[in-house]
Amino acid sequence: MTTLLTTAKRIVVKVGSSLVTNQGAGLDLQALRNWARQIAALNASGHEIVLVSSGAIAEGMQRLGWTTRPTAIHELQAAAAVGQMGLVQAYESCFRQHDLHAAQVLLTHADLTDRERYLNARATLTTLLSLRVIPIINENDTVVTDEIKFGDNDTLGALVTNLIDADALVILTDQIGLFTADPRKEPAATLVSLGLAGDASLEAMAGGAGSAIGRGGMLTKILAAKRAARSGAHTAIASGHERDVLLRLLQGESIGTLLTAPALTLAARKQWLADHLQVAGKLVLDDGAVKALRDEGKSLLPIGVKSVFGEFERGAVVACISLDGTVLAHGLVNYNAQEATRLAGHASAEITTLLGYGGDSEMIHRDNLVVL
Repeated sequence: MTTLLTTAKRIVVKVGSSLVTNQGAGLDLQALRNWARQIAALNASGHEIVLVSSGAIAEGMQRLGWTTRPTAIHELQAAAAVGQMGLVQAYESCFRQHDLHAAQVLLTHADLTDRERYLNARATLTTLLSLRVIPIINENDTVVTDEIKFGDNDTLGALVTNLIDADALVILTDQIGLFTADPRKEPAATLVSLGLAGDASLEAMAGGAGSAIGRGGMLTKILAAKRAARSGAHTAIASGHERDVLLRLLQGESIGTLLTAPALTLAARKQWLADHLQVAGKLVLDDGAVKALRDEGKSLLPIGVKSVFGEFERGAVVACISLDGTVLAHGLVNYNAQEATRLAGHASAEITTLLGYGGDSEMIHRDNLVVL
């Protein structure tokens, strides 16, 4: 038993494809009614619920008579466009039975990368919640490309959790939770009932790919919990086949795996920086710069940069990478790619000589940098 979820007011619930479709063949209306019933009960008791739901492509495939998931991006987009109609129609019908309205919100990474659009999305969602409307969120698969896609709805759920400062993320799947090893291969594997989000050992425990219907495996859920924890949200990973799983979790029952967030959380602006899945460029740092950023909370100076990759302008979000390839931090860079390349490895006192004009002494100021 735990009280960590019982005190959560604003909650993001993610349901996977296997929990809303008939083995990938269209929507399971009975399952959708079940989720609507539980969410309506939570809403009535004062909780604010945002639902991240898969199922659009599976529904589109069923409507189009396709039995095999296509691989061509435009066919996937077409299936999503057709399937979104059925998904939202079904959810709206289910929630209307409880005198609630649903709202469709489709997002791409670009919506959360641009600061103004990020704030607009946040304002829209918080307004919907204040009106007791249930936002139904999905990736905008009708326009998404490989360069901007979230890749899985576990990650999307974590990003939405951070976007709206939710207290908890509940990831419902067809798995019981996280085990110490793959229980299909290791009979002695045990369920991890409680852990700390971001614990590296959890990633080692997580298995590989998920079902043929969805894209997310257990690892994506562990990484989503790590991301959600940056804004202070706890994450529960549980089987959606458990009876009244949402109601029981919010009543404090121990079901599946609960990954708790550390006490320290990121400020909203730094959270936005941390949540960039794609960056405009990369700066490779020497060991001294890595230590200064990670251990001493200092700014990144040009002298600590070994090499520069990508094409970016001043003010772009770039990744800071150690010599072994580990992504250490994200930050807003003070110079464009050409300028950064000239300055790399040089002292700040040489900036005017190298560029022909003065500039910031830092490549990235610590106020515009977040260590991951």
